[in-house]
Amino acid sequence: MVKLAPLQPDQAACFYDWIRDPEAIEYSLSTFQSLKTNAQIDSWFAATLRQENCLNLGIYAEDTNALIGYAGLSGISHTNRSGEYFIFIGEKSFWGQGVGTAVTQQVLAQGFAALGLNRIMLTVSEPNTGGRRAYEKAGFLVEGRLRQACCRRGQFHDKIVMAVLKADWEQPGAGGV
Repeated sequence: MVKLAPLQPDQAACFYDWIRDPEAIEYSLSTFQSLKTNAQIDSWFAATLRQENCLNLGIYAEDTNALIGYAGLSGISHTNRSGEYFIFIGEKSFWGQGVGTAVTQQVLAQGFAALGLNRIMLTVSEPNTGGRRAYEKAGFLVEGRLRQACCRRGQFHDKIVMAVLKADWEQPGAGGV
């Protein structure tokens, strides 16, 4: 269905239409809400590729090799063996097809096996029920709630804090190995 591979510096243009689509960015990075021009998107993308302590991967359609989004881990702490998961699927034709769950499982495998992490966390907007289901299928558990931590379309909503530990992920049925 999809595969993960490094993002390439010449792929910023793929994000132009995605970031300008209010539906696509509704539950995404707050930064996306302020990016209006191609130059701003180019600058954000270049900075993303230069980030240290991050794993930034493109999500590619397996049959066409087209970039459909990106995912990875930010804030990787080798001391604490932890990181924060993120995903953005810009191509809406891939929504609701299990791509989020598949990508989440692949990134968790890289985080736990290749990077040696023990804990991977995320925050998800409470109204993003599809995202929450994908994270639960991949083994994430709810740890808490950040009250009214996000404002979209003039409305505040909570962010749900979720995490998965390596030991939990490795158990059968938890989405892991």
